Amino acid sequence: MEKTKKVSWDAGRIKALREHLDMTQAGMAGQMGIRQQTVSEWELGQYQPRGASARLLSIIADRSGFKYDASVK
Repeated sequence: MEKTKKVSWDAGRIKALREHLDMTQAGMAGQMGIRQQTVSEWELGQYQPRGASARLLSIIADRSGFKYDASVK
């Protein structure tokens, strides 16, 4: 099984990943099985993804070649 890094996904990093993927908030939400409003709230810094959502973002980032600082939190 592939190891993914535990990353603190902040608003800027989430938006950068979404733009790297060339997706809208709605498109990213659809691919992740979440609401568009959730992606918006993450990007506005109202909430941070945790648990399965944070892990899924890390997997998506790794598989898409997105370069990010994997600072452990």
